[in-house]
Amino acid sequence: MKFKILLSTFFIFATATIFGQIGTRFPSEKKTVKDPVTGQKLTFLTTKSAGDSKTYPTHPQWTSDGEWLIFRSNRVKGEAMAVNEKSGIIVQVTEGGYNGTLCMAQKSMKLYFMRNGQDNKMQVMEVNLANVFADSKSGKMKSVSEYERVCGITNPEMGASGDMALDADEEIVYFRVGKEEAAKHLDSEVVIEKNFGPRNMGAGPGGIGSMNLKTGEFKHVISVPFQIGHIQSNIWNPGEIVFCWETGGKSPQRTWTVMADGTGLRPLYPEADYEWVTHEVVISKDEVAMAIMGHRKIDIEKDVPVEVSESTGIRNPVNPGQESNWGATGTREKPTGLAIVNLRTREMIIAGQTKSGSGLWHVHGSADGRWAVGDDFSRSLYLIDRKTNEMMMLTTGHKETASDHVHPTFNREGTKIEIQSAMLSEDNRTMNICIVNVPKEWLKRKTK
Repeated sequence: MKFKILLSTFFIFATATIFGQIGTRFPSEKKTVKDPVTGQKLTFLTTKSAGDSKTYPTHPQWTSDGEWLIFRSNRVKGEAMAVNEKSGIIVQVTEGGYNGTLCMAQKSMKLYFMRNGQDNKMQVMEVNLANVFADSKSGKMKSVSEYERVCGITNPEMGASGDMALDADEEIVYFRVGKEEAAKHLDSEVVIEKNFGPRNMGAGPGGIGSMNLKTGEFKHVISVPFQIGHIQSNIWNPGEIVFCWETGGKSPQRTWTVMADGTGLRPLYPEADYEWVTHEVVISKDEVAMAIMGHRKIDIEKDVPVEVSESTGIRNPVNPGQESNWGATGTREKPTGLAIVNLRTREMIIAGQTKSGSGLWHVHGSADGRWAVGDDFSRSLYLIDRKTNEMMMLTTGHKETASDHVHPTFNREGTKIEIQSAMLSEDNRTMNICIVNVPKEWLKRKTK
């Protein structure tokens, strides 16, 4: 009996070790279904309830060869996965965990991220995906050190976080630093912002640092008097950064841009008090898409936004922004919708807006300027032809009870969109990785 217990314990330990190794392969779960409302084809690359979620739309989703999508998953808790879009095969691509954003290079088959090291130090890691995929396919995996490289290690005093972005030249990463580090580089006369809104977020100071992936050299980019979030690079233009004032909702001035040498700091889209701007994302060399929300109805008699609850400050657990504490903002008394700002001319256009409901919420666009896409509170997905302003619903029914939002992101060619969806989820919460193609009849349209 004792021998059996020992053998069983060894088997469990060995199995856990094997399935925690980089290069571990999982069988295809790929499944194609028709949207029950629109009839559009949906290709689910994962279908099991394994805690899948895609990388945020501010970052590329596909590897540089266009064949694999990187995503988060609990198949091996704390590790990242890649799924081959054609075969459906899933491969574990990290070993030892990661912290924050997964950054896919677009000029090489490399993956970058931060990892918690010893003594509160953060390691900036590089993974050679080409070697991982090749050895995983052959069944001859080596030790993890053969695939990973430590590019640099931050000092604990930096307070570095995994909110990280890879520069267009793929030689530098940008990341958020802590309040103490940010304060060191801020003029003492600058007034530090306090928390804003019912989520008690947004207080400063905040800062961005950079690290050279070849030399490990660190530099300070910028400090600001507010909380920084959603750091992203312009992957077509080296040295250009976009970030936000993060409050968890409406910000006094949401969107910002700065160059890697700290020059050119300015609001990306100077917003009015009544505008609720959110979910900015660089979509091409010269353009940033963002949502100007129109999700709050007006109580005509009281002349204030209608609240979900009579109690002030109660956060809607499904859809945000209904608390009275946000003030008179986010209504449709002024223009709202999927906005696209030109980084060079600073001109803004509204590409489209839903006729009713929350309005477009998480947004993206194709790099060639043909398409824009956005989801809404119902988790429906809308495609916009930027030349004709025509809008069509691609898919719906992805369940408002899902553990996260749809978060649409175009591939580099502008022919397909990745989303995360709970459509197939039995518990109505667990999400899967899903691909929605731009309809063929739209792709055939002349681009002139």
